[in-house]
Amino acid sequence: MIPLLLGVACLLVLMGALGRFSRASVASLRQMGVWVVAIGGLLLAALLFLVGRGAGGLAALAFLGPLVWSWVVQPTAKGPTASRPPPGPRSSVMTPAEAREVLGVSPGASRDDIRSAYLRLMAAAHPDRGGSDWLASRINQARDVLLG
Repeated sequence: MIPLLLGVACLLVLMGALGRFSRASVASLRQMGVWVVAIGGLLLAALLFLVGRGAGGLAALAFLGPLVWSWVVQPTAKGPTASRPPPGPRSSVMTPAEAREVLGVSPGASRDDIRSAYLRLMAAAHPDRGGSDWLASRINQARDVLLG
């Protein structure tokens, strides 16, 4: 009876993890891998409980302890990103500093340097060549800001 109750509890935890996964914003392949491993571990623990191997199920859950703890206790921001404001919608007006960053040119770049950086980036990012519309528009906007 106890293994059955533990198995049901493990399945409930698994269902909760799947619910969190469906609402997660996966920003990188590494983060996606962590989610897949965590849910796989919960599945393994649930199956071990259901077939009567409770000790193996507890061991599988012990390995997932740090992940579960990070779900319960929300991490606080540390390091250099703590002082930055949260990312939000950027204004549509690009500053000259942002334009230089987009094009990858130095503050004292000549018009020819700006044009060559623009052409080099557009050759790779043009939508007709499989590039991004958004990136091409940012490159165009940066050129317009710097060249007038």
